Amino acid sequence: MHPFRFPTGATGPAMVCGLLVLFLATQAAWADPPADKGKPARKSSMPQMHMYDSMHVGVSAGITVGDARELAQRYEMIGQKPLPPGIRKNLARGKPLPPGIEKTRMPEAFVQALPRHEGYEWRQAGGDLVLVASGTLVISDILEGVFD
Repeated sequence: MHPFRFPTGATGPAMVCGLLVLFLATQAAWADPPADKGKPARKSSMPQMHMYDSMHVGVSAGITVGDARELAQRYEMIGQKPLPPGIRKNLARGKPLPPGIEKTRMPEAFVQALPRHEGYEWRQAGGDLVLVASGTLVISDILEGVFD
């Protein structure tokens, strides 16, 4: 039996070795550089959004601070202490309700008088009225000073 020859004159085993070397060389060229090598990540000119921002954009309280304050006066809820500054600075739209906020029960009639939003609930945070997502407690809107 006559051994198979490629048109270039190389025998089968030599051609396979050549192809294997070529394959390995291309794999090394296409491989990703190590994490600590190469160009640094490009800085985006877009402001960074909190991961919760896109989930809760556009859901607002649906009531003004003045109207909410009138309701609070009607139900004798005025005169609450504001949150300590360290906790207050963490109270922001798109972020979860900070831990350490007292769970203050609000009168049911007061809560019923507020606008209803499916999947959201009202919370009192010191002197502020806060609309949060029911399951995650991510803040959707803040009415500052309603209970001051």
